[in-house]
Amino acid sequence: MSFEKIAVLGLGKVGRLAATLLHEGGFEVIGVDAQLPLGELPFKCRTGDISDPQVIGELLSNVEAVLSCLPYHLNIELARAAHLAGIHYFDLTEDVPTTNFIIELSKTARGLMAPQCGLAPGFVGIVGASLADGFERCRSIRMRVGALPQHPTGLLGYAFNWSPEGVVNEYLNDCEVIEGGVRKLVSPMEWHETVYVGGVKLEAFTTSGGLGTMCDTMLGKIDNLDYKTMRYPGHMELMNFFFHELLMRDKRKLAGEILTNAKPPVEDDVVYVHVAAEGTEHGNLRRKEFVRAYYPIEIAGARRTAIAWTTSASVVAVIEMVRDGLLPATGFLHQEHIPLDMFLKTPTGSLFKAGATNHG
Repeated sequence: MSFEKIAVLGLGKVGRLAATLLHEGGFEVIGVDAQLPLGELPFKCRTGDISDPQVIGELLSNVEAVLSCLPYHLNIELARAAHLAGIHYFDLTEDVPTTNFIIELSKTARGLMAPQCGLAPGFVGIVGASLADGFERCRSIRMRVGALPQHPTGLLGYAFNWSPEGVVNEYLNDCEVIEGGVRKLVSPMEWHETVYVGGVKLEAFTTSGGLGTMCDTMLGKIDNLDYKTMRYPGHMELMNFFFHELLMRDKRKLAGEILTNAKPPVEDDVVYVHVAAEGTEHGNLRRKEFVRAYYPIEIAGARRTAIAWTTSASVVAVIEMVRDGLLPATGFLHQEHIPLDMFLKTPTGSLFKAGATNHG
């Protein structure tokens, strides 16, 4: 079913930009946050307590879809409210329990339940599945993503341009993989490796949530599947020290506050994407790679950070495809079922072609 009215909850950098892109794409947008951002915005806004079920219920009764750009721990109740209202639900979560809850909801949903529509999970899974589709038999998909400062300082070489809650969650929760055809849980911040993108040396290590639902989809079809986060060399060792030797793993909220205070956001960031798949074509073993660096670009008259526009554009492109009837209108949406070429042809998905430095 086509739709026009959508609520965007959470108006941080990603939420504001997603709402702006939706507005430019012809949607009737209402942005909601406990405190509205400064400055003029092109779409309607209102304040509201997004943890109050009555406020959410009233809001969702007047729209046909909702996009959550909220911290992951608020998404379960919002998804439940969207399910009750019978509207489409989209979010950016990397949290596995949240997604599992939404999968159950989707079995009786009157609208589409589409979590994990960001960069990773989200876009990276679309790319990985696209590379694998060309093989007669795919033996591995390796997905790597890093959102980093262009000009790192200090031993961590990092800046918290993304939600500190989300980063801590990824660093501490177990990670799903397929190894040797067997689905497994492995510890985060392990399986260390060196990766180069455009001559830049990076390290990669396991983190939680980046695969989305790909283990469900690919089990029995592929021998090896994993997701890792990329950082500048030395980061993983220091974060393991911070979380495990200093026992900050038991104080997640405090850990996020300490890290954000030490490494606040920067404007000059870069998003590295390195996805590789191996398999057979006409009986011969081949490797396909999608390697890109995404930098800040100008959108709607303002310069947007790489992590903000890649994340926003990922979910808005999916919403455009649902509106235009190119994706299902009910049930659960697996990101890896979205065709990459179709995604890149959407008005917003095309930003991934215009804003990329191609390294493979």
